[in-house]
Amino acid sequence: MKFLPHPRSLLVCLALAFAGIAHAQDSAFDEPPMPTKTVPPTYPNALKTEGISGMVTVSLTVDEKGNVANVVVKKSTRPEFEQPAIDAVSRWKFEPGKKDGKPVAVQVVVPVKFSAK
Repeated sequence: MKFLPHPRSLLVCLALAFAGIAHAQDSAFDEPPMPTKTVPPTYPNALKTEGISGMVTVSLTVDEKGNVANVVVKKSTRPEFEQPAIDAVSRWKFEPGKKDGKPVAVQVVVPVKFSAK
């Protein structure tokens, strides 16, 4: 199973994604939340054995303490990938987003990739 080529690649991708969100919603916060701990999803054995890859896009809230809440699947290529994606991102930790230098809750959208290669 490969989540992304390298953990730093994940952080760079997420940083870019959150920077784009910050630009789109700059009134909600000045600084986007940044991941400090990521957990890869558990690859469903049947799909891994068959070599099936996929993607799940989840919406989540990063609270003022950097904890994840309200994880909701927005889109997925296979329903079997959805719960593993939810379980993984629910365990992530963040440096919270900030508005005027103070931590604020921020809603973000995160892609979770499953690659059988």
